Amino acid sequence: MIIYDLKCEKNHKFEGWFNDRNSFEEQKKKNLVVCPICGDSNIDMVPSSITTISGKEPQKSHKTKAKEISPLTALKMFHDFIDREFDDVGERFADVAINIHKGLEERRNIKGTTTKKDEEILNEEGVEFIKIPVPKFDS
Repeated sequence: MIIYDLKCEKNHKFEGWFNDRNSFEEQKKKNLVVCPICGDSNIDMVPSSITTISGKEPQKSHKTKAKEISPLTALKMFHDFIDREFDDVGERFADVAINIHKGLEERRNIKGTTTKKDEEILNEEGVEFIKIPVPKFDS
C-alpha cells in the first residue's frame, strides 16, 4: 500500500491509499477518488516529503499491506491525521465553522467540540460537519 498526498481543485489536501500509481490513475479516471471535504473529483497527486526528497516512489520493501494493519492501528493513524491536519479550535468550533462558511475566516480544516445547541445552529446555517468520536487509547 502506498500513501499519496492528494489535493482537489479547491486546494484541499488529503491522503489516499493505493496499491500503486496505476491504481490511483484507474480510480481517478472512474471518478472514484473524491475530496473528503468538498466532494470534488478533479484530484491531483502532490509531492510528499518522501517523493520531494528522493524523486521517486518508495521501494516495495517499505510498503505496508492493508491486511497487516490492525483496526486499532488504523484508528490511531486516522486520529493522528486529524491531529496533524486540523486546527483545534476547541469549544469555539461552531463560531469558527460559521465564520468560515460565511467567508469571514480563511477556509481550513478545523476540529473542536460542540453542544447539541451548537449542532442545531450549524444545521440551521447550512454548515456541513461530521462528528468523530474520540476514543481513549491505552498507552
